[in-house]
Amino acid sequence: MTRKLHRIESSQHMSTTIISIILGISGMLGWGIYDFLGGVFSKQIGSFKSLFWSQLMGFGSILLLTFAFKTQFNVPVLALALSPLASIVYSAGYLFFFKGFEKGNVSIIAATMNLWAVFTMLFAFLFMGQRLSITQTIGVFMILTGATLASLDWGNIRNQKFQLSLGVKEAILGAFFFGVFWNISEIISEQVGWLITTLLVKLGIAIFLLMFSFAVKQEIKLGSISTRTKYVIALMGIIEVSAVALVNYGLTIGDAILITPIASALSIVTIALAVIFLKDKLSRLQLLGIVTAILGIIATAF
Repeated sequence: MTRKLHRIESSQHMSTTIISIILGISGMLGWGIYDFLGGVFSKQIGSFKSLFWSQLMGFGSILLLTFAFKTQFNVPVLALALSPLASIVYSAGYLFFFKGFEKGNVSIIAATMNLWAVFTMLFAFLFMGQRLSITQTIGVFMILTGATLASLDWGNIRNQKFQLSLGVKEAILGAFFFGVFWNISEIISEQVGWLITTLLVKLGIAIFLLMFSFAVKQEIKLGSISTRTKYVIALMGIIEVSAVALVNYGLTIGDAILITPIASALSIVTIALAVIFLKDKLSRLQLLGIVTAILGIIATAF
């Protein structure tokens, strides 16, 4: 009897592990593909249009999912008050991120954005009382080192002209806002759960970006853009929301220690796609920086 129970427990543990790995990979692929497509279409139609329409499609998708699950809308005052702030900083993060893509090398911008993990941990340490393990601390230093190596224009440095690669300043600002966002999102999620949090944030993003477009007279119409491009942008939004849904669902039934580091290594997908399809060129030091930053992200999960 004891052996039978042991076999059942082992089988359940193995099943949970497999599910965790699959869902972690799903998140990594989803976010990696979204970032890659964001980089491509930021150069083709502009960063704002890519962001606005993909996020609007993401909101529509999560709204349908919320109704499908017949979710109760009991939102506390604190969560309702923090949601607009979360939406604004998230929008700012992606505006700067996509602007970086519009200007610079997709691989380098994707690697530099890894700094969001450092900002998230820094704010959690300073304002939420959370602490890092030794491995996580090492991971943070690896991310900083890797991002530095990946973001500098080493050719000009050798010629004694120090400068950042194009788009890196925007990527660093984007990482800062994402760092702020994840700490606010954690507070909201603890009160209303991941699904309502995502819905509120996506709604706020759509409203903010629409208001922003009117304020700065930013063109958002897709009239002159091909039907194929419109479909791909819509697909971007669905892919991003799907990644969020799968990973959050995985965290409720699987092993977070497996899901989180796998999903957070999304830069691997973005950079691989950029090298394969965009023929991005990287120096050896920049490649070393990208690998170091990715390994640092994985280390921060332990």
